[in-house]
Amino acid sequence: MSTLVAFTICAAGVIGLFYLNRDGSAKSSKALWLPVIWLMIIGSRPLSMWLGVRDLSSDDLASTLEGSSVDAAFYAGLMFLALVVLIQRRKKTAQYLVRMSPIVLYSVYCLISVTWAPYTGPAFKRWAKDVGDVMMALIVATDANPIEALQDFFSRIGFVLLPFSVFMIRYTATGRVFDPEGGPMNVGVNTNKNTLGLIVYIVALGTLWTIRRLLADRNAPHRKRRLFAQFTLMGFGIVLLWMAHSSTSIACFLLGGGLIVATNTRAISGKPARVHALCAAIVIVGAIVLLIGGMGTVAGALGRQSTLSGRTLIWAALLPAASNPLFGAGFDSFWTSPDAKIFHRNLLNWYHAEQINEAHNGYIEVYLNLGWVGVVLIGIVLLNGYRRAVAAFRYDRSVGGLLLAFVVGGAFYGITEAGFRTMTSMWIMLLTSIVCATGASSGLWAVRRTRSKAKSMSVSRQAGYGEAFAANSDVPLARGF
Repeated sequence: MSTLVAFTICAAGVIGLFYLNRDGSAKSSKALWLPVIWLMIIGSRPLSMWLGVRDLSSDDLASTLEGSSVDAAFYAGLMFLALVVLIQRRKKTAQYLVRMSPIVLYSVYCLISVTWAPYTGPAFKRWAKDVGDVMMALIVATDANPIEALQDFFSRIGFVLLPFSVFMIRYTATGRVFDPEGGPMNVGVNTNKNTLGLIVYIVALGTLWTIRRLLADRNAPHRKRRLFAQFTLMGFGIVLLWMAHSSTSIACFLLGGGLIVATNTRAISGKPARVHALCAAIVIVGAIVLLIGGMGTVAGALGRQSTLSGRTLIWAALLPAASNPLFGAGFDSFWTSPDAKIFHRNLLNWYHAEQINEAHNGYIEVYLNLGWVGVVLIGIVLLNGYRRAVAAFRYDRSVGGLLLAFVVGGAFYGITEAGFRTMTSMWIMLLTSIVCATGASSGLWAVRRTRSKAKSMSVSRQAGYGEAFAANSDVPLARGF
């Protein structure tokens, strides 16, 4: 089959998936396209690369610092439109900002750290894009129909990126590349197998949640054709997770999927202590096994070497290279600082060590850039997100399970990947989950009204809703769902 014919079939299939998944009963706002496009680009390749105007051979410091003017203009345009939307929703936006103080505090500290970065101008630009990540999360959370917005968010991204990833892997030269060791690597719409695995994991987990909601709600409009579209998308996700061979993404999908299913069973649902125990066991045991004991067995089961594809060697060389343990090198600036050269010298007998530009550990990456202060603040962000996600079970157990899965998955993902970096799919999804959990747990999301208490209880059981929230009250994040 020729490339043109395959592309035509793929494009027709994408249009068909959008057609099958349409639902006129409850629509998300048109503004949702802003975070969808934002994550589509970040989860694939920069716009300049798609347009063929980016010089891929330029790998010097100047190119790294300045970036592409095309990409800068594109992101600035999206951020401007997002700002317009949030100003229109200013009352609700202000309510969110008050309640998401850990994220605001972390962002303010990141801005302050720009002042001691080796290159303050580029560091400030990257911080501005980090604010863009928060803005996109707020657009999803402040939608008039947030649950439908979440469903559309995953579907729109998945319907485009996943089928075209398969197309590019099978029919183009850019969908498959070679790793530094000369082995083939499936990258699809991305430039790296790990970033492909990450966006597939995000879409697949959201699709699993959507499928479960449709299966539970037999009165959902156009249920059969929407299920067909979602099962098709899930099929693409499973195939691409296997093709990407991204061990961390596979592990996070299994972890998140297990949490979504387990937290909605009778044995765990409605029992906060069991939810806490389940999440703690998954993260603690997983971290201990990966980092302390049994590393060879687990890594081998996931298709990796006992050194986790060289990550432990990188970590051992990175930690002594940090010259400012308390405050770090400055926001997202370690890899352009003199400390990076020390790291490259520490990494002996490594082929092209100068090409390494991330710690492959989110917590170490934060430590290098923001020091121990940053690590404490990111820990507060994660703990607050977890607390909010658990409290979101009161609003909707299904939604709570999804948000909890992404928060716990993000914390777990940070063990072997730099998941808290600006403009990465995991960081955006983590922010979106925490902000949405803030809205669901604080009474900022509207609830369905019914005429009688009996009917309300019936609808609650069918749709998975818990107790009703007052329109603007801040419900205590207390001991029960």
